[in-house]
Amino acid sequence: ITQKLNFQRINDIFHSMEMLTKLLELYFTFFKIGSITFGGGLTMLPILERELIDSRKWITSEELLDYYAIAQSTPGIIAVNVSTFVGHKQAGIPGAIFATLGMISPSIIIITLIAEFIASFDSIPWVKKAMKGINVGIAALLTTTVISLFRKTVKRWWHFILYAAAFVSVSFFHARTIIVILSAVAF
Repeated sequence: ITQKLNFQRINDIFHSMEMLTKLLELYFTFFKIGSITFGGGLTMLPILERELIDSRKWITSEELLDYYAIAQSTPGIIAVNVSTFVGHKQAGIPGAIFATLGMISPSIIIITLIAEFIASFDSIPWVKKAMKGINVGIAALLTTTVISLFRKTVKRWWHFILYAAAFVSVSFFHARTIIVILSAVAF
């Protein structure tokens, strides 16, 4: 019996170490994603695809699109919601917590440093130039995201008609987004 208990204890320790390793991997993966991305959740899509689907194979492309759809319709930041979903899939509630903390930690650190050390951050010339460059990068990422989502979701001719109608309604006629979404659901 003593030997059986020792094996169980060793097994529990091994399982705890595996879980800790997975939680730290989730935290640092999402820390990296959160620290290199500007512009919000949609600009993160190419990076999330590369890191979560291609490199780590934690989720599929379809799951990422589902997570994005759910994240857009729930309160909160899209990227944080997606990190929570992926973390939960990988390691349950602790995984969701570690992934979420990993995603938000870089922003908290950067904002704290800016607030602490630089009184008028936006008036510094090199910061203004850096922000202009970042805006160009964000525009490129958003364009890539729109093209990627378009290719994955527009499969039939009437999907394209709905897509075009939604774009024109919101962009040119300033239609309320909720009405456009509900109209699309009706089809």
